[in-house]
Amino acid sequence: MLMKKCSVMLLVGLMAAASFAAETLFSNYALNVNEAGKPGALWVFSRGDIYSGATLLTLNLGTSGVQVSGSEQGQVSDSMTAVQDGIFSDVLAEHRRTPSVYAGKLGYVLPMVGLDDEGNHLQPSGFLSVRGVDNIVETPFEVFEAMEDLDSAMHYAVSGFAYDSVKNQLWMARGAAGLGLYDFSGKGSAKKENYVLNTSTETLELAKSNYKWNAKKNPYVFDVKQHPETGELWLATSKGLWKRSSDGKVSKVSTKLDSTARVTGLWMGGDPLQIISETSYKEKESVKGALWVLRKKAKDFSKVVFLDTAGKAQKKDVYDDGDFTVSGVAFVGKTAFVAVGTSGGSVSGYFKLDSAGIRAWDKDDDGKNQWLYGYETGATDRDAIITSICSFPLKKDLTGLAIATYGNGISVSADSGKTWSTILNRAKLGGNLGSIRMVPSVITAGDQSLVSYKVGKESKITIDVFSYDMRKIRTIVKDAPRDADASRSTNPKEDFWDGKDKTGRPCTMGVYYVRVKDNHGHVGWGKVMTLGGHK
Repeated sequence: MLMKKCSVMLLVGLMAAASFAAETLFSNYALNVNEAGKPGALWVFSRGDIYSGATLLTLNLGTSGVQVSGSEQGQVSDSMTAVQDGIFSDVLAEHRRTPSVYAGKLGYVLPMVGLDDEGNHLQPSGFLSVRGVDNIVETPFEVFEAMEDLDSAMHYAVSGFAYDSVKNQLWMARGAAGLGLYDFSGKGSAKKENYVLNTSTETLELAKSNYKWNAKKNPYVFDVKQHPETGELWLATSKGLWKRSSDGKVSKVSTKLDSTARVTGLWMGGDPLQIISETSYKEKESVKGALWVLRKKAKDFSKVVFLDTAGKAQKKDVYDDGDFTVSGVAFVGKTAFVAVGTSGGSVSGYFKLDSAGIRAWDKDDDGKNQWLYGYETGATDRDAIITSICSFPLKKDLTGLAIATYGNGISVSADSGKTWSTILNRAKLGGNLGSIRMVPSVITAGDQSLVSYKVGKESKITIDVFSYDMRKIRTIVKDAPRDADASRSTNPKEDFWDGKDKTGRPCTMGVYYVRVKDNHGHVGWGKVMTLGGHK
């Protein structure tokens, strides 16, 4: 039995490694996307069933949209990742996103999450600094003894970053552990410190190893941002919104978001500057949430207004009614693109927020306003959960948008979301079914492995799945029309296998063969492994 298990794991490793070495992205299960410090470049963090890592994409703008001209991947260690395992099931807004920041010579910075005693990635451990695909640095942070009494280690998870490019300092929101500082301004080793907000004295205090946490006067810090104009450090906390000025003084920012407000997120950007915040708290069996905005010349935050297609403001709180939480915000000029998902659900997309509010783009057949942009508006070409959004310099004088999705790679737009180009795991494919690729090549039942192929002319395609002993267990599509394409002819909405047989039951763990036939006599074969699932 042990030899059989080792053989299976070796096969999994070989298949994953082969896929990893040849693909455009590390995995199509992308959890975060961010700028890479130069025009036409993006960092993407993705996580598959076996491994996780970062991909550096080089992009250019062609006649048919945004295209990939280069791709490099770097794998993180088996015991660490940037994504906590409860990201989709956790109801707390601050835990339902993977924060990141591009921090100069530190590169692409993300949380570092290790394995807990039960083998789940639920142990906050510091931060990952992706300085290059061959230089991923794990930086641990001290865990105070005062945190050991908490019922979950996730109470001190990193949920936000701020990078001070002038002082060469990285700030981290660490929940109950306050605010982490990584100061790399000196010539020697970087200095690591931790600070806590004291609401009684209105000070930011240095926390030493014997720090005693007091829940009444030391609020959780859920997010941190540096104001782009004043340089002030803003803190989103469990007791309102605070700021630290350049002279070290700490004060409240808002009367609307006072000490009773649980501010779980904070984002700044745009021209003119917009500051967006999220409040969220659990009330009995439901989660109460709201979206707020502070604009130039405004005295305080106000709730974001939702408008119907005629521009009429809605009386109900659309954000709270939809049980939304923010997964990221991107700014392009006067517009903020607010990526959201439903707590405990699979609905996701993004809102477009401008000076008037969030306007519905359409009404459905039942007359309900549609505010979310996503699959229906072409932001993704498969109905996948949007996990992250960012703006980045696509060219020297052009700002691009990028969306990360769980299962469909990333989507990139060069025209502020009017049109999108989807970037999936791609390797060179031969025409007339010359080569078939399964992406990813290892799945669990319920996930999706895309059948990637190319035909040289318009064809009718049939895709069948066979067990290791060549018994046909599933027909995915039969005589489905597909066009000839310069890169690949796959229809991502249909051409995938979810690890299940024709009755809908998960197939047992093992290797399966996928046959693709056209109506011109061409046949191609691919191979995929499923790790099984629950019946």
